[in-house]
Amino acid sequence: MRHPREPQDVLAGIPDWEGARITKLDGGLTNRSWLVAKGGRKAVLKIDDQTRVEPYNSRAAEAQIQARAAGCGLAPRVLHHDDGVLLTEFVEGVVWEPGCLERDDNIELVASSLRRLHALPLTGRSFDSIVAAKRYVANIRNSDTALVTHCTQMIESMRQPHNLCCCHNDLVAANILTVPEMMFLDWEYACDNDPFFDLATIVEHHELDESIAFRLLDAYFDGDGRRWRPKLLEQQSLYLALYWLWLASRPDSSRDDLEALAERIGA
Repeated sequence: MRHPREPQDVLAGIPDWEGARITKLDGGLTNRSWLVAKGGRKAVLKIDDQTRVEPYNSRAAEAQIQARAAGCGLAPRVLHHDDGVLLTEFVEGVVWEPGCLERDDNIELVASSLRRLHALPLTGRSFDSIVAAKRYVANIRNSDTALVTHCTQMIESMRQPHNLCCCHNDLVAANILTVPEMMFLDWEYACDNDPFFDLATIVEHHELDESIAFRLLDAYFDGDGRRWRPKLLEQQSLYLALYWLWLASRPDSSRDDLEALAERIGA
């Protein structure tokens, strides 16, 4: 655990942001966040409360990846970063909600944005689902041990990806913004991974039915998605297993949420 740092003290050390107006935002899992404003400019300040370990990026690595994405319009600009601190441009836009992908134009927008994301340079760090699973399991208390074992074995049995590209790895609805073009937020998990993991995250988090999921796959592969359906289904299983372990490791997760997700896993 880090010694807590106050936002005004952090901003005092960032050129042009000392004395900014500060508004607390809903916090993340390992950091506190604020909307800061000064001289007509707005930014989002994140301060870590604990040292970041895998599967999270360091703030330096996150800033580097996000800066590349921002260079092609896929993320807000990085304004400053140092140990445990990230300051990024605040962008006005519409944050997505589950259900947005029922529209064909949004399917095309997501597919084209993912292709651009996956064309970015490799980050140099690969996502290891087994390492992530072990970290989650280490924090699980009073949960279904049989399901913990089931999810862990499922993850360990899957082949590690060979066709790596730059992936976001956390494309839940809250991390998707339209401005009206698409941007992705919160790059703390971003690293090299199987591109199907990003697709699977979108499919499962948005609870897309099979027809919409395959339309997204066709849009991503420019009409040639059918032969990739087994690969998508495999990564959906991986995502659900990891998601259940993550949820089980959280002390504030509800039993109803865990049971509903277990049903989707088929356990």
